[in-house]
Amino acid sequence: MSTPICVIAGAGPGNGLSFARKFTSEGHRVALLARQPDNLALLRQHLPNASVYECDVTQAPQIETTFTAIGRELGPVNTLIYNAGASAFGSLDEISAAQLEAAWRVNTWGFFSCVKQVLPDLREAGHGTVIVIGATASLRGGEKFAAFASAKGAQHNLAQSMARHLGPEGIHVAYVIIDGAIDQPRTREFLPDKGDEFFLNPDHIADAVYYLAEQPRSAWTFELDLRPFKERW
Repeated sequence: MSTPICVIAGAGPGNGLSFARKFTSEGHRVALLARQPDNLALLRQHLPNASVYECDVTQAPQIETTFTAIGRELGPVNTLIYNAGASAFGSLDEISAAQLEAAWRVNTWGFFSCVKQVLPDLREAGHGTVIVIGATASLRGGEKFAAFASAKGAQHNLAQSMARHLGPEGIHVAYVIIDGAIDQPRTREFLPDKGDEFFLNPDHIADAVYYLAEQPRSAWTFELDLRPFKERW
């Protein structure tokens, strides 16, 4: 039996690193896609056995080149975790049309484009998993979330459409809503007065994501909410 291949698009400290560690520990070969050189260096340092690729998920040529390389170097993909996300936060009066479009390109267009790349592998195998890391903003639009909520809402709806379309082919699409701050150095610096219970542990998130990837077909989860037990919602 061939080694399963997991692609993590939008890898970096926090969730991306924890996803990679979890799937590697369970016997997967992992391909990590990151745009920023600092993230690439960090991934190579912590995961020397992973394959790391520089890829901006808003650029079609980079996506195509990267997934072609993954297929050539690692083999057919079994699991795609779409973890890329970005936005400028502000109200309708505070953001520009360019910022709105940029948020949509990372969260929705990039997701669509990466799925299109792995779909031939998943269809040929007759099974596979696509997991999207979303946010509570996908369900409601806060005043300062004009760009982020609209982009995440589009991403959520696209994932649901994909789940309905691809499910009968044996391809599981799942959307994970993360509600809270991820425990990583950047968020600790931004929120120095918060205790451990305030944060989501990325290793625990990775455990939940791996569970989705291994679910039996008779009881698939489409939408999973993850938040600290003390988070108000």
